[in-house]
Amino acid sequence: MKGRSLKLKEAHKSDKSSKNGGAVESVCSILWDVEAQHIITCSSSDSSISIHDTLLQSTPPKGLQHHRDGVTALALSPNSTCLASGSIDHSVKLYRFPDGEFQTNITRFTLPIRALAFNKSGSMLAAAGDDEGIKLINMIDDSIVRVLKGHKRPVTGLAFDPKGEYLASVDSSGALILWELSSGKTLYTLNGVAPDYGSDTSVLNVLSWSPDGDLLAVPGFKSDVVIYDRDTAERLFSLKGEHDQSVCFLSWSPNGKYMATSGLDRQVLIWDVDKRQDIDRQKFDDTICCMAWKPHGNALAVIDTMGKFGVWESAVPSSMKSPSDGAPNLKSRTNGLLLFDEDEPNSSSSVSLNEEDGDSHVEIEQVSRKRLRKQSALDTLDEDSDDIVNSLPEIEPRKKSSRNHKKHLANGSEEIQSTMKPRESKMQEAFQPGSTPVQTGKRHFLCYNMLGTITTIEQEGYSHIEVDFHDTGRGHRVPAMTDYFGFTMASLNENGSVFANPSKGEKHMSTLMYRPFSSWANNSEWSMRFEEEEVKVVALGIGWVAAATSLHFLHIFTEGGLQKNVVSLDGPVVAASGFKNKLAVVYHVSDSLPSNDQMLEFRVFNISDGSQPLRGRLPLTPGSSLSWFGFGEEGQLGSYDSKGVLRVFTEQYGGSWFPIFSANKGKKSDENHWIVGMNSTKLFCIVCKYPESYPLVIPKPVLTPVSLLVPLASSDLGEYGLENEFILNNLYIAQTHKKIENMAAAGLDTVSLEDEAFDLEASLDKCILRLIAACCNADKLVRATELVRQLSMEKSVRGAIKLVTALKLPALAERFSEILEERLLNERMGTIAKPSIIPNASLMNGVEVRAISKVTDEVLEPAPALQSLKPTSYLSTKQEKSEGKAISKMGGKVDSSMNLNEANMKNGASEVKLERNINPSPNTATTKVGKVSSEKNIKEGSDLGQNPRPQNPFAKATSNQKNSSIFDSIKKMKVNSGGKG
Repeated sequence: MKGRSLKLKEAHKSDKSSKNGGAVESVCSILWDVEAQHIITCSSSDSSISIHDTLLQSTPPKGLQHHRDGVTALALSPNSTCLASGSIDHSVKLYRFPDGEFQTNITRFTLPIRALAFNKSGSMLAAAGDDEGIKLINMIDDSIVRVLKGHKRPVTGLAFDPKGEYLASVDSSGALILWELSSGKTLYTLNGVAPDYGSDTSVLNVLSWSPDGDLLAVPGFKSDVVIYDRDTAERLFSLKGEHDQSVCFLSWSPNGKYMATSGLDRQVLIWDVDKRQDIDRQKFDDTICCMAWKPHGNALAVIDTMGKFGVWESAVPSSMKSPSDGAPNLKSRTNGLLLFDEDEPNSSSSVSLNEEDGDSHVEIEQVSRKRLRKQSALDTLDEDSDDIVNSLPEIEPRKKSSRNHKKHLANGSEEIQSTMKPRESKMQEAFQPGSTPVQTGKRHFLCYNMLGTITTIEQEGYSHIEVDFHDTGRGHRVPAMTDYFGFTMASLNENGSVFANPSKGEKHMSTLMYRPFSSWANNSEWSMRFEEEEVKVVALGIGWVAAATSLHFLHIFTEGGLQKNVVSLDGPVVAASGFKNKLAVVYHVSDSLPSNDQMLEFRVFNISDGSQPLRGRLPLTPGSSLSWFGFGEEGQLGSYDSKGVLRVFTEQYGGSWFPIFSANKGKKSDENHWIVGMNSTKLFCIVCKYPESYPLVIPKPVLTPVSLLVPLASSDLGEYGLENEFILNNLYIAQTHKKIENMAAAGLDTVSLEDEAFDLEASLDKCILRLIAACCNADKLVRATELVRQLSMEKSVRGAIKLVTALKLPALAERFSEILEERLLNERMGTIAKPSIIPNASLMNGVEVRAISKVTDEVLEPAPALQSLKPTSYLSTKQEKSEGKAISKMGGKVDSSMNLNEANMKNGASEVKLERNINPSPNTATTKVGKVSSEKNIKEGSDLGQNPRPQNPFAKATSNQKNSSIFDSIKKMKVNSGGKG
């Protein structure tokens, strides 16, 4: 049969060279997706995975670059929604397919990965490599349900039985093991059935089940392929005689009629399995190390050891039956949830098999149990035949469960429900904020917050717990504790710590323990036990301890151990946190959606008065889960999800969650943020290098402050900093305003908060002025007009007028002047309301001024001509002290009863004169403002020195009076005396 030539194109490059100057051969993999729309390739010399679009072949492939070293194995779930990859870097990663979005590091080994395989339903992933053990991973909850150990050399090939009962594996020495999935036992061990490649990793032994699951194909010793029976492990026949060297890969066609084999002789042969003869072949320049049949049609995808791939169209002669015609739609016999039977260790015996050529000695280790019936007989079983089903007690539960995963379509056909759906709709488990997973033999965090840490390490029969404070001078000296309960969660505050463990023992008992750091009484430590009830999360506040349990109960205790209340939650708890008198709890209100959106609700309790001030839904980024939940240093409630979005709760808009940080805005691609806490300006986290998602206790992690970055739309002005500052300052002012109201209602002193509010308003005005300058520079004059209405202080409005005048925008200056005049008039009439401190979406376009920052900075300094018009605002304590010193230096005497109306009557004319000196033109906005101001002073006896802006909620009591402060009188006296001199 004459060979043909197939042109291959490069998919992966090798940057290594052999000693003789040639490229080093790599192990490459290739896959089709179920719809034959994509081809996936990888190479052990390339850390990236390529996804090729077969419909748009001219477009470059999509690259997935998440591994740190070469990719050695690929596996695609049967429904082509999940892609798994293994690498020399010891990790197994999962991606969503076909978009390639990275999902998780599902497991790690200590040595390179060599083989991956999904079962027929996609509910289980098998992974193996140089570690010699095989990990079986449940794809529903990502748990490792079993590690199969039996190989003595690196495992290079894995294949699940299509009928869902067995797993076959082969290693580099040529040993084949058949495992029973229901028990995890070894059914047969066939030593030396495949070539022994020793430590050569450029060639891997493989194996493959026929599509109907009756036959298992393995490369043989004499450049052939040996076919074994699924139940007896007996050698049935072989395909041999056409390869000159060993077979290095094989693949069954979708209908099981044909097989493609590639050899070290660089040939690819197509076999008719029934006739046991080759029907076509191709010769290549390099060894073909992997092949994949097209799911629909007549084509074979191949890739060689140099990373070049191609598609062999019409691999089977057109005169013969297509390799995809009559492909079986075999129903899976697993339900995707593996429950292994814990039986006694199996005893085994060895017998010899007589091979046709007698070229090798094979040992078979058989489990001492009744052999399962031939699968050909099982195929004829009626699902209602109880007598036959009862003869298979280990298989029966899985058969019944598998029926639950079938659904009847309208056209009468039957298909297996996607196993990715139950995984996507999984409800999030409860977690303790600030804790890390258990690490065998290593210390891990039970609690990590802004105050300190609680760490534990498991030893023989007990654990060793240590409490440390970040500020050793502030915190207590807490002795180490020996833990015999096996605590897995904890919470820490200034007064003490609380611990809890999951249910243990026959009574399923869970223990809660509180340890105060200091007490006037002896034996102040106490503990509580919960029978048939498991503690899920704990929280701690001033004078109280709380624990949420598996029965949806929230138990509240006093600091002394008095059981104060038990509250029922509406669903399974997810997380809880405490701050002073506040207790916040998050729980599920319903099952998660198929899109993996968690349906969560939060409640905030005031423990001191037994009230519930807040309750509502907890928003999360679509497809994400809750990663951190707690209070900031100032008491603001916050949440952080797995997509990297931090939200805080504010009472604006009737109570809403505001996103104030998005990791996508600032973090590097190789970093993960593990949240510890927050305050009003910073997010505090531990930066973990990818792929790690949580910190280790040793070396001691570094707490890193990260600036808040609001997830805003890209501005048409191209800047982000001012826009972000504008949003955050508005949020801070709203929160401070609420604090002032609460403190005033409680009869507490609000002076310090009013000073803080003044500083925030001054900072916001400065930000707005820079935004106005940026809008003017970009000819966004309407936006600039909207921004000037957001200014809080009269001085800032006058600064904006000066700014646009300097920028030669007289029309805008005129409009700004009208806004100021309107504000002054409305204030005099008492009808104006404070400008909204809630940012408008149309204003979110601020930029950081560079080209005209000098002009802006000059505007922010009061001009000499405007000193007499400086508003009173809320003078801080520092300002009052500095002005007092200035008075004492002048030797001036102040009459505390002086009315500023009299002073303004005296200074009215000088004010007009000063205003006119700024711009002599009678048509300028500044002259108009000066005229209006002077007329108001003379006719109404009012004072422009009084705050002309709308009433500010943060103002002190004196700032709302008609009479200005004594310090403004002094300033005006100084102006007058200066004018006389």
